[in-house]
Amino acid sequence: MKNQLVALIGLGLLLATASAYAQTGVVKANVPFDFIVNKAELPAGEYSVHALGMTGVAMSIQSSDSKIVKAILPNGCEAAEAPKTSKLVFHRYGSQYFLAQIWTEGNPRGQELPKSGRESEIAMDYPAQNVVVVASLR
Repeated sequence: MKNQLVALIGLGLLLATASAYAQTGVVKANVPFDFIVNKAELPAGEYSVHALGMTGVAMSIQSSDSKIVKAILPNGCEAAEAPKTSKLVFHRYGSQYFLAQIWTEGNPRGQELPKSGRESEIAMDYPAQNVVVVASLR
């Protein structure tokens, strides 16, 4: 009986994870400025962001021509209410932009990238401004 209960709970968790993954989809955005992800500088252009694997712990950001693919390890974050549109949020310091958050429409749970050493260093000299790029969910 105990083994059946453990198996049932495990199955429920697996289905919940798969369901959450399926809802994430691919976020596509046209970023009008050069930006930084972790240590990589990416040129302006169209990008897609999606979860890697069933758990969604790791994600990738990829240019539309597939020449640029970067893996990212974001942390979960929550909004008071679900955003009405999918979006990428960047921190802007002077003329430099850092990818900070990824949100999908209708989902109050987003993904937040940890600040890189470079961003933390620049943040000491400049106040951050949030810049939102509206995205589509596919």
